[in-house]
Amino acid sequence: MKYCFGVDIGGTSVKLGLFNNEGDLLDKWEIVTRRQDHGVHVPQDIADAIAAKIEEKGLSKDSITGIGVGVPEPVTEDGMVTKCANLGWENINVNETMSKLTGFKCIAANDANVAALGELWRGGAKGYKNLVFNTLGTGVGGGIVIGGKIVHGIHGGGGEIGHIVVNPNETDTCGCGGHGHLEQYASATGIVRMAEKMLINTARETSLRNLPAVTAKDIFDAAKAGDQVALDLADTMCAYLAQALSGVAATCDPEVYVIGGGVSKAGTIITDMVKKHFDSNNLNVLCGREFRLASLGNDAGIYGAAYLTISETGE
Repeated sequence: MKYCFGVDIGGTSVKLGLFNNEGDLLDKWEIVTRRQDHGVHVPQDIADAIAAKIEEKGLSKDSITGIGVGVPEPVTEDGMVTKCANLGWENINVNETMSKLTGFKCIAANDANVAALGELWRGGAKGYKNLVFNTLGTGVGGGIVIGGKIVHGIHGGGGEIGHIVVNPNETDTCGCGGHGHLEQYASATGIVRMAEKMLINTARETSLRNLPAVTAKDIFDAAKAGDQVALDLADTMCAYLAQALSGVAATCDPEVYVIGGGVSKAGTIITDMVKKHFDSNNLNVLCGREFRLASLGNDAGIYGAAYLTISETGE
């Protein structure tokens, strides 16, 4: 039996998974992301965690085919990260660094792209080869997979759907410094921002006014309960998301769209609303695609990272 590791690096913790090369998750665990000293300890901590698991399971090094790694910043196809603000990294080749530390082949990619691969392989898009994946959380992440391969782009910026401009008249600033980006409307913080503005600038009756602090979950719960203001907010968010995805559709025409992240826990109200706007604004040839919810949750990253190495080695 052959094995591999999937690694998903986050700002507070690193998730790791041990898989066999048939795609079964055999074990998963986490370690703390030590961001001190510009994240210099993170690669060695990951290598140590993998070595400890190999010893714990009594595996031979010859049975390990490789390590896949998801990184929370753009990664070039050869594993280069120019800058990773979440970790403090600058100009690090993750493939070379992790291979040197572990003795195994390493393949790294952006974490949202890796999660897209996970959903394609074992999640909401299982059975497809072409998808667009969105993560709706504190921000908006994305990944595009065509023919079973990640669209990296030359600088690793492929799939950064959250920074598509959907409202050029927006005066508020996105976290990246731009204006009118999808992330300002379709993220958890984005829909709350819209709600707070509405509550200040209008006198519309809504149950949201009775809450001490509005969350994205509150908005979707109220929408599902029939609150018209909450429904309008949810619809606006989904209209912006559909607008961005329409541009992506005209570029790569995927088979399926998968929506994940914390906001997706609201359920099919999101996929139904997005599909409605998407189909009403697109060429006929681009309409009628499936919109699905992600199914792997926080494990999508480790599944996709494992698939990076399994698909590369073919073992």
